[in-house]
Amino acid sequence: MNFLAHIYLSGNNELVTIGNFVADGIRGKKYMQYPDEIQVGILLHRAIDTFTDAHAVFRRSTKRLHKPYGHYSGVIIDIFYDHYLAKNWDQYSNKPLDIYVDNFYKSLEENFEILPPKFKHLTPFMIEGNWLLSYAKIDGIQSVLNGMNRRTEGRSKMNLATKELKLFYNEFENDFTEFFTELIAFSNTKLLKLQKEYKI
Repeated sequence: MNFLAHIYLSGNNELVTIGNFVADGIRGKKYMQYPDEIQVGILLHRAIDTFTDAHAVFRRSTKRLHKPYGHYSGVIIDIFYDHYLAKNWDQYSNKPLDIYVDNFYKSLEENFEILPPKFKHLTPFMIEGNWLLSYAKIDGIQSVLNGMNRRTEGRSKMNLATKELKLFYNEFENDFTEFFTELIAFSNTKLLKLQKEYKI
């Protein structure tokens, strides 16, 4: 899953949410250098990724992209799924998306020093471009894919993937809705288990 989904699935604990957000910037056992709540967020993130990659519905989505995008298909579907979460946000949260993401940006700014280097670099761009809110529009997804393609020096051709998003729009949305219901249940259970283990 991409940024918005990971943040949403973290519950209400600020540091758990930040840990989940930055997990891709922390390798191996280096997570153990962080406070317990951050550790919980990192471990939750890893569990979400493992669950997602193995899930039949997620694989059904990626299969539509395998031929043109190869091993980048999973990354693209992560981004597509964030689009459907943002677009249908009011089905998952009582707090409006713009307020939710503003609160998260403030949390990042207040806890900036604890972020790993990769995310200290990324966070100002995210806030300035209001990435999380932009996911709700296809133009916002196009911008994200353009950036991802630049980071692969054009090899991924991910910037072209909005073509498939539009072509299979309803199919991808149905996949997301089915999958995300199960992911919420999995994440809630995993988070409770981790909070119990860490006594937080």
